[in-house]
Amino acid sequence: MLSKNGLKSLGVLCTLLLFSEVSAQNSASTYSALGIGEFNYSGLTQNQGMGGMGISYGTGWQANNVNPAITTRNTIFNFQAALNYKRLNVDNGTENSLVDGGGLSYLALSFPIKSGKFTSGMGLGQVTSVNYRLRVESTVDNSDLRANSFLRGDGGISEAYVNFGYLLAKNLSIGFHGSYLFGSTIRSNQLIITDTEGVEVGSPSEYYERLTVSDVAYKLGLHYMIKTSEKSNIHIGAIYQKFGDIKGTGFAKLAEIGEASDPDSDGDLIANDVSGSVYIPNRFGFGLTFERMNKYAIGVEGQFQDFTTYRNFFGDPLDLQATKKLALGFQFVPDYMSFDNLFQRSTFRVGLEWLQTPYYLNQTNINDLGLNLGTSVYLNQLSMINLALKVGQRGTLEQGLIRENYVNFTLGFSLNDNSWFYKRVFE
Repeated sequence: MLSKNGLKSLGVLCTLLLFSEVSAQNSASTYSALGIGEFNYSGLTQNQGMGGMGISYGTGWQANNVNPAITTRNTIFNFQAALNYKRLNVDNGTENSLVDGGGLSYLALSFPIKSGKFTSGMGLGQVTSVNYRLRVESTVDNSDLRANSFLRGDGGISEAYVNFGYLLAKNLSIGFHGSYLFGSTIRSNQLIITDTEGVEVGSPSEYYERLTVSDVAYKLGLHYMIKTSEKSNIHIGAIYQKFGDIKGTGFAKLAEIGEASDPDSDGDLIANDVSGSVYIPNRFGFGLTFERMNKYAIGVEGQFQDFTTYRNFFGDPLDLQATKKLALGFQFVPDYMSFDNLFQRSTFRVGLEWLQTPYYLNQTNINDLGLNLGTSVYLNQLSMINLALKVGQRGTLEQGLIRENYVNFTLGFSLNDNSWFYKRVFE
């Protein structure tokens, strides 16, 4: 994580300038310079199309890594994978910069151990993402000199998980999602002091920091279905995800530019792969969905994660706030019984997603509002293509801050076993 001084320099975002650079990694918000990075709250492709919904609703033909209790609806083997691409137009009021990136989004599979009673699954996914290129200009106290800080960050936290769902009683399911967290985040801050004519003063320096995590976390899920008629249901879901102190190792060094990442070069070695932990707050979520079977579903969900308790690897509290998310989603199947027309049997989704991020700068909340669209189109009776598109805006130009307009596109596929059709008819 950035040091306290580094975070204070970020508080002068009114003077922030941006690099125009293409990244080969998953593209995260420029605000991922603060805290642990940008969290993934939106689940798999089918969840993303409904505004990130997945706590209270899921079908039996898609994996679910949002609420493990809903996996009891999976009476077939399902394998999913997806690629993600994100493009941001970052604006500070005087300059614009385009940043984009993409890569593998997730791998997931789900299968019944005892159909309709006990299910299991596993997968790989991204928990947090860090990807930013920033330049901060500020004056040096009691002088005519200017400080130019070039900040860069890459990486994030990934997870390899297993989950289980169990039908505890009629229409009541519980679930467990166990994660092995791993990954590295690299951040650097190159500082160059110049005079009024732009000539360098003194020796440029670089602060380099690498955090590598390796630990476990878990998530509990609950799902209850209320039959309202022969063809309609109300779904209620809840999740609790436990993070806490996530163990890892940290390296930090202050040296000349280009030398800070080398522990054997000259400079001030602050931490040399020392053991420690970063405290990530726990996460809660609730949801309610009304379903007309094989026709449509509409629901609303909320999530909460209190980042006021967050502590970085060096024990520093940051000026973060609680994250709050609201999602409204709708999905529709034109004609489920149209066996000769796979397009008519496909699912179409729309969602609205609002997020109060943990970032609070210049007495201003950094909010994120996005419109989501998605579809799952059957290619044959075994597989389908999953698409999700989100168009949104994060941040504001008020108080000299940054506004991001972005497009996020996810392309995936879902492969079911060759008996899915008959099981679906006789469920």
